Amino acid sequence: MLPDSLGDGRAAALTADCSACTGLCCVLLPYRRDDGFGADKPGQVPCRNLLADDRCGIHADLVEKGWSGCATFECFGAGQHLTAVTYGGRSWREVEDLGEMAAVLSAQRLLHEMLLHLEEVDRRSPDPAAAALAEQLWTLRDAGPLELLTADLDELHETCGELLGAASLRVRGPGRPDHSRADLAGADLREADLHGAGLRGALLIGADLSGTDLGPADPAGRRPARRGPARHPRRRRTLPHRPPARRRPSLSRGVPPLRWGRRRPGAPPAAGGGIGPPGAT
Repeated sequence: MLPDSLGDGRAAALTADCSACTGLCCVLLPYRRDDGFGADKPGQVPCRNLLADDRCGIHADLVEKGWSGCATFECFGAGQHLTAVTYGGRSWREVEDLGEMAAVLSAQRLLHEMLLHLEEVDRRSPDPAAAALAEQLWTLRDAGPLELLTADLDELHETCGELLGAASLRVRGPGRPDHSRADLAGADLREADLHGAGLRGALLIGADLSGTDLGPADPAGRRPARRGPARHPRRRRTLPHRPPARRRPSLSRGVPPLRWGRRRPGAPPAAGGGIGPPGAT
């Protein structure tokens, strides 16, 4: 969550307010039982727990009833903005093309996520270029569905990632180890020098970090290229060379609907040097 000291309502604008939304995530997004939900549901179908007033019937007991995915999901304020501004107060019940609405929600959530982290940059390590991009995104979020779906979100996301990486370096200081996008799955890192290290996009599944001083390290994760089982290497490995960066799937050519799941990048920035959403390249 952003500090209230941001002023001019920006902290609230980038924080989900379900009371000002019409249950968009409960309708537009698909989810699966193995992602922390009590059932499987396709996109554009109302959740079975959604009431007639677009409120959740089990909101007070989500985790206890097996819906922890709902409790951890964050739209960064995209839901209420989509309802009030993008669709002019119309509910999903009044929109004919729910597929388009789901795609617009995906675009808005990405914009809001980038804005959250750019505002964090402004708070911790101000930069004119980051401030200029933030203003561009604040303007774009007020656009209509067509403009949002045809905006070059790939380019904006790439630019944002570069600015966040630069801010992270400023916060952590120069000369620190850089293992960005490295495959460290199963690696023995107990004696590795990772204080203030760059770990943006690094794969750390199964890595042994016991006793490791991460200090102001930047551990921002990455969006997986595809879903699949977690890797469990049989052998421990030491720090490998960094593989080439992977290009994100295009979002500007028909934004796909968001998929419910564990909080991705989208979680608020980690303490220390971590600035930026997982997947920023």
